[in-house]
Amino acid sequence: MDSFIGKIRNLDVYPKINEDFYSRTLSGGVITLASSIIMTLLFISELQLYLNAVTETKLVVDTSRGETLRINFDITFPALPCSILSVDAMDISGEQHLDIRHDIIKKRIDALGNVIETRKEGIGAPTIDRPLQRHGGRLEHNETYCGSCYGAEGSDDHCCNTCEDVREAYRKKGWALTNPDQIDQCKREGFLEKIKDEEGEGCNMYGFLEVNKVAGNFHFAPGKSFQQSNVHVHDLLTFQKDSYNISHKINRLTYGEYFPGVVNPLDGVTWSQETPHGMYQYFIKVVPTVYTDVSGHTIQSNQFSVTEHFKGADVGRFQSIPGVFFFYDLSPIKVTFTEEHVSFLHFLTNVCAIVGGVFTVSGILDTFIYHGQKAIKKKMELGKFS
Repeated sequence: MDSFIGKIRNLDVYPKINEDFYSRTLSGGVITLASSIIMTLLFISELQLYLNAVTETKLVVDTSRGETLRINFDITFPALPCSILSVDAMDISGEQHLDIRHDIIKKRIDALGNVIETRKEGIGAPTIDRPLQRHGGRLEHNETYCGSCYGAEGSDDHCCNTCEDVREAYRKKGWALTNPDQIDQCKREGFLEKIKDEEGEGCNMYGFLEVNKVAGNFHFAPGKSFQQSNVHVHDLLTFQKDSYNISHKINRLTYGEYFPGVVNPLDGVTWSQETPHGMYQYFIKVVPTVYTDVSGHTIQSNQFSVTEHFKGADVGRFQSIPGVFFFYDLSPIKVTFTEEHVSFLHFLTNVCAIVGGVFTVSGILDTFIYHGQKAIKKKMELGKFS
């Protein structure tokens, strides 16, 4: 048994030196203290890296097909009333969504940005007890109301009972409604009176759009939009105004869900119009992004970059639709973010490297200082040091 223990003792590569041969120095104590502090700081730093997840980033080709793109927005127009503001969306596939209203909320705001409570319909409208029937006579008590579409009827039994019905029928025909006062429904509902009552108000519009995942645009502009000779136009004559102030503030604009670390460059952006007419354009490059957290939960979202341009118009006439346009295109490259924890073995390896590295360097430094001091002291004793 003793011989076996002796053989194991002979394997010791760390031979011990008797304390009688130790020489403790002040420089050695300072180096030991400094190296202990450095070792502790490096260990704490490595421990934080181990406890916190690290994010790995990869670039891959986007091979997804048939998906949709969700656009979340919250935009304030301080000088455009809600009654004349509309939002349209269209893409290069030819799909169009005009005057979108579902999943969108409008809030009337005053000049100071305070929300105005919703006003009851009909305030400011003249009282007309008997609306005009389609056949030309006034509504009798024993009749069912069927208003005229003023030449824009889609079928023989098509009725336009509200001003909005007439405007929609005109839009489908590609016609502009030049004088709402000549339309019985609009006059009865006080269409122009309501617009005049909202003069000086602004509008906060927020919600989301669900569009095809192809290049396209969505825009906020006054008036109803329609196609005329394959050209997208807005019915601006209805409001009888010479200019439109499209100053705006983008409170929030995102393409997809939020994920940790995302930066939306247009959040909080404000632009003020200084000329009477014009179109403000944002050109956006959307980058598909996949974020996976440490628990394996995956978020399919997007990041984007943007450039801006203001397109003015000649005084007295509209060369372009006054409004705020967002033109977006999609990148073929997808970014993936994956959160991962450092393995314990990797952590242990780094800790050993820290301890061994600091110990070795401090030992070399201590040896250099110790032998340097001895050499200088010896020369001083021999009188050779000057």
